[in-house]
Amino acid sequence: MEERIWKSLLYDFYGELLTPHQKSVYGDYIQNDLSLSELAELSGISRQASYDMVKRCEKLLAGYEQRLHLVEHFREVKKLAAGIRDKAQELSRETGSDSMADQIQEIVRLSDAILEEY
Repeated sequence: MEERIWKSLLYDFYGELLTPHQKSVYGDYIQNDLSLSELAELSGISRQASYDMVKRCEKLLAGYEQRLHLVEHFREVKKLAAGIRDKAQELSRETGSDSMADQIQEIVRLSDAILEEY
């Protein structure tokens, strides 16, 4: 997984556990793609302090994931739902029964709802 996406997921799942200042600085870094210099200027801190803040937040968020595994679980649920959808679509193409096809389409709809939600 791309590093930026991974960091964004960690922030999405665990960002509320950061202090308001950490959340603000790291959120700008991840979501608004601000540079360390831009973060420093916006926050009124030095570039070194913004670097330290970003690294500290990354370490905290990674530690939360290491203990709680919420992002890992999220990715696994999406993978399973995509597998269900793919198998249901494959069965739908192969079946001749309208009743069976309707049930399979319902499975596709439900798995798509899960994928869209997460």
